[in-house]
Formats: sequence, structure tokens, C-alpha cells
Amino acid sequence: MIEPYKGRVYDPCCGSGGMFVQSQRFVEEHSGRKDDIHIFGQEYTATTWRLCKMNLAIRGIDGNLGERDADTFSNDLHKTLKADYILANPPFNIKDWGANRLVDDVRWKYGMPPAGNANYAWIQHIISKLSPNGVAGFVMANGAMSTNTTSEAEIRKNIIEDKLVDCIITLPPNLFYNVTIPACLWFLTRNKKSDGRDRSNEILFIDARKMGTMIDRKHRELDYETEIKYIADTYHKWKKGEGYEDIKGFCKSATLDDVRSHEYILTPGRYVGIEDKADDGEPFDEKMTRLTGELAEMFAKRKSLEDEIRKRLGAIGYDF
Repeated sequence: MIEPYKGRVYDPCCGSGGMFVQSQRFVEEHSGRKDDIHIFGQEYTATTWRLCKMNLAIRGIDGNLGERDADTFSNDLHKTLKADYILANPPFNIKDWGANRLVDDVRWKYGMPPAGNANYAWIQHIISKLSPNGVAGFVMANGAMSTNTTSEAEIRKNIIEDKLVDCIITLPPNLFYNVTIPACLWFLTRNKKSDGRDRSNEILFIDARKMGTMIDRKHRELDYETEIKYIADTYHKWKKGEGYEDIKGFCKSATLDDVRSHEYILTPGRYVGIEDKADDGEPFDEKMTRLTGELAEMFAKRKSLEDEIRKRLGAIGYDF
């Protein structure tokens, strides 16, 4: 969605380097050169940092990961960096992230993040690294869209009012292999006038919760051609102002006034509405007669099941 063709690509919590590898593949698939992008990353865990170094080396990717592993909050290895593209999947809801040592940090332009949750520390760190035309796309816990704790709500309001939020997407559950919880995607940009259209007073909301197919009992996958590409195309049409239309239940281009009226909550479901159901042609009176009949039948079955359960429990000495 953010199309990192050329420039500085940054991941503040890069893990084993997956975002960098995908960025390189994206460039090569679009007939670019892998040295058109310049990699910057940081990783907290020593073993994972070394794995990332190896991952880049075997693919011939030149990247600056700092001299060693380090905590992004307390020891930023790229203090002066301004990135053109930021891709990240920060760890969700970190409680002990060292807030007490970073009270006056310059990154907290929009407010001091709460000591018990690092989500808005990650968001503000990412914003601090954006170049004048920079764009960021990152995964975030769903709670960040609507949390109403005083500090987080104020930070979110200030970020929205600074016209940085470009697009918010809610994802279905079971997409990750290590957690089943649903998450969301945030897209931020400093330049909402790119692609020839001024989006300064708009935010695109996409609700993708119904997408994907369960490939086994625990894991869901999104199809590239019919789902991932559809989401990305919707975003790019909206950015360019060419061929975009609001679709009930899926996408909505909301104004800042819309968002203000919802108290700066960024949950897409509040904006996209409920998709229209196709009319099945059955007259209303007939449908209600049929449905109430089905409901009465269910009630009767429930009574029968309750009686059977009481009978069986009574047979073994458990009356109630």
C-alpha cells in the first residue's frame, strides 16, 4: 500500500528483517533495483538482531542495523534519521517500556504516552522519523483506535488534528501464527497532498474484518488477488481521487468533522456502516410469519431438551 520504490526504509522493531525482505521483493517485482532503497532498522533482542543481519546478508541487502541490539525507546540508534517509508509491526501493549526515564523526550510531541502501555510511544516514535514526504504503515493493537484513557485519547486527538492519519484498516482475527487476536493497520503521512489531490481533511476507513479464509482451525489467510489487492486498489483510488466510491460495510472517506463527532475514535466500523442486504423478494408479512414460526419451533425444542436433561440428571440422583 505504501509502495516503497526508492528512498530510506525504516523499521524501529525490525525482528528478523521481514519488512526489509518484502520491500526488496516489491522493488524488484516492479522492475526497480534493490539498491534504490536504503535500509535502516533496530532490534531489541540480540539473537534476533544477529538473525536479521544474516537475513539481509544472504540476500545481498545492505542495511544499517546499528552496531548492536538496543532498545528503541531508551537508545535510539538512528536519532537523526528521517525516513521516506516506515514499515513496522511493534509488539502490542508493552507495559514496562521505561516511560519514567523518558518523560521529557522530544518524541512525545503530541503528549506523554502512559507508563503502562507503549502503543502510543511506538506511534509517536514512528511519526518522529517521517521525512517531509514520508509515509508509514504499521500494525497496531485494536485498542489503540478507541482507547479512552486520558493521555492516549489526547495523543490520538492531537495526531488527527495535525492531519497525519491517512487510512485505518481493521483486520480479521487469526492472521498471525503466534496470537489469534485481531489487529489493525495504520497509515500516516506528512504529505496528504501527494498524487495530485488534497486529502488534508479526510481519512479513509476500511473494514476488512469479514475477509480471509480459515486454512486450518487456527489460521486465516487473505487472498492476494481478490482481497489484499482490492484493499490496496481502494486506497490508491482514494488517494488519487480516481474511481473511488464509498461502499457500505467496507470503506468510507470520512471528514475530520465526522471523526470529531465520534470523539476522535478511529474504529472503521463507526464510519463504514452496515452493508446493504439484497432483497430476497419475500413479502414482509410472509417473512415475519415464517420467522416467528421458526422461533416458536426453537422454543419448543429448547423446552424438550431441558426436560430430557432434567430426566437424565434425576436418574442419577441430581434433581434441580
